[in-house]
Amino acid sequence: MTIDRRRLIAGGAALAGASTLVACDEATRERLQARLNPTRTGGDTPAPSTDAPATAAAPETTDSAVSETVRMPAQPWTYEAFVAAMAASERPSSLSRAQFDAIQSRKPAAIQRIKSYLDGKFGAADPRVVQAFESVPRDFFHYAYAAQDSTAYQAYEANPKPWAIGHGSVLSDYLGQAYMTQLAEPKPTDVTLEIGTGSGFQSSLLSRIVRDSYTIEIIQPVGHAVSKIFKPLGYDNVHARVGDGYFGWPEVEGGFDTIMLTCVAQYAPPELFRQLKPGGKLIIPIGQPFRRGQVLYVYTKDADGRVRSRRDVGVFFIPMTGAMQNRPRPQGASSGG
Repeated sequence: MTIDRRRLIAGGAALAGASTLVACDEATRERLQARLNPTRTGGDTPAPSTDAPATAAAPETTDSAVSETVRMPAQPWTYEAFVAAMAASERPSSLSRAQFDAIQSRKPAAIQRIKSYLDGKFGAADPRVVQAFESVPRDFFHYAYAAQDSTAYQAYEANPKPWAIGHGSVLSDYLGQAYMTQLAEPKPTDVTLEIGTGSGFQSSLLSRIVRDSYTIEIIQPVGHAVSKIFKPLGYDNVHARVGDGYFGWPEVEGGFDTIMLTCVAQYAPPELFRQLKPGGKLIIPIGQPFRRGQVLYVYTKDADGRVRSRRDVGVFFIPMTGAMQNRPRPQGASSGG
């Protein structure tokens, strides 16, 4: 895939460069394969089926009842459901029924594209990640907030790329989002934090798998508008607010199993390590704004509080703004390596 860099920079896209991603490290690959295929003894791994009927959604109130399946929608995603959800989220749309139907007809091919991509990068696609993509209507998140109209026709394109949603924010391409979701290894008991809400799609994906999905957006017009889109879909375990993700969300008791940044930082904000649970992951692009050489790093916090890091893949993201740009770099702050 060739990224239109002019659109990327002008729109302020936060992008995991899916076309340039390489396979994760061997230890991560083996751990994922062991979890996804516990009885495997050797040879090629059959691709997990995505054609099986969806199982019932797990109750969201008690840990003891958490299921390994993703939360599936209570009602089918129809044109009527789309129109009602758009109205409830206070977003005008001129999308016709015929256009909606044409968009939905492209979704199965996009899901298969995601599955094949994850099979290639991780050895096997996590069925829960694939099911989360099936569950969340990506077309609902494709919206031009400045123009006040749906851009849903872009949702399942064969050549995935980032799309501007207005006010300097962008919806990342779906292959990059799939990669980062599986890299996080989300579990039903997890509590996650995303820094850079954007369209809200990434936090919604995580919410279908984890217990609670928190997300912070620094761009006020986007953050206020997107905070209204989760309730119409019934995503009650998504918690959104406007603020500077540099400081994380310290009010959340117990911290986070995964903290994921969808913007490039020049170093890892120290406060985020303090909010990371033992055994938790910080997934963060590190590098210089609007320059090549940005790298996705994965930091893991040991049980004794020590933090280890590893390089994952080369990426290209827009810069983290706010305190990251306005404050002096703290002494000892990690910039990867």
